[in-house]
Amino acid sequence: MRLTELDYNLPPELVAQEPLERRDEARLMVLDRRSGTIEHSRFYKLGGVLRDGDLLVLNDTRVFPARLFARKPTGGAVELLMVRPAGEPAGAWLALIRGHRGLREGTRLMLDDGHALRIAGYQRPGRPLIVSDDSLPIEAILESAGTLALPHYIHREPRAADREDYQTVFAARPGAVAAPTAGLHFTRDLLARLAATGVRTAFVTLHIGPGTFTPLRSAQVEAHTMEAEWYTIAPATLEALALARRTGARVIAVGTSSVRALESHAITGDAEGTSGLFISSGWRFRAIDAMVTNFHMPRSTVLAMVMAFAGREEILGAYREAMRHRYRFLSYGDAMLIL
Repeated sequence: MRLTELDYNLPPELVAQEPLERRDEARLMVLDRRSGTIEHSRFYKLGGVLRDGDLLVLNDTRVFPARLFARKPTGGAVELLMVRPAGEPAGAWLALIRGHRGLREGTRLMLDDGHALRIAGYQRPGRPLIVSDDSLPIEAILESAGTLALPHYIHREPRAADREDYQTVFAARPGAVAAPTAGLHFTRDLLARLAATGVRTAFVTLHIGPGTFTPLRSAQVEAHTMEAEWYTIAPATLEALALARRTGARVIAVGTSSVRALESHAITGDAEGTSGLFISSGWRFRAIDAMVTNFHMPRSTVLAMVMAFAGREEILGAYREAMRHRYRFLSYGDAMLIL
């Protein structure tokens, strides 16, 4: 697949900058990938298109405040995106540094609240290992001084309300840099109503990192290398998946991150580990029957996945329809159910 095949023209005014006041008021496009038919609905009506016994698989990762602002000894500003604990050296975190290249090992970085960090080395070029240079561990520093790393296409600074708005109502396990945005549309009331109609839910955890959002640059899409992200699938979820298969119920992944966790398990048998799985054209899906997802950026790994699932022309046609009806796109935008 050529990179240009992942292109489409997204009008900037359709990129949602704010969440809806009520999550489940988001619009819902229902795409039947076999017939190509499209229906327009609202997310709170999701139960009307699901069936008794369907299994919704949701990602219960929790977004942590991953962005830190610091200063070099010379006074220059440094923006850090803390990605995940690195293990070695003790207490180190893997990070990204925006706007600076080649900061030397040992460079001390001061935060506005008086705490200090130090560059302990590099895992590889562009991926520094950061350690605390005072008494507080990095986890505590993030809680006191970190801010959310909202996506770059949201053209405003994070606000206090984003701490909850950019978090699913079922978020439980901290570790994600970005939210599993297809899950943002669910409310506790909607989940309860779905359960009352016989729709079951199960959870996976995949901590979404910068790899999901790294732009595709290879002219041939399949040449892209996905940065690994940690996932785990609980025994209860494995049992629910097995029951769905035995009874012929549909497995509906909520979000591309849930798809990656389920498909990783399907091909490796591992219920926990790191996944560098990049799903693109020609992928044979083993674990899912349907998908809830948002509307995605051109030339992105997540757009490649939904095209692999539903077909390139079908997705481009659905996106044209969404733009014609003025759907809201990307993280705080509207949703699509692909059956």
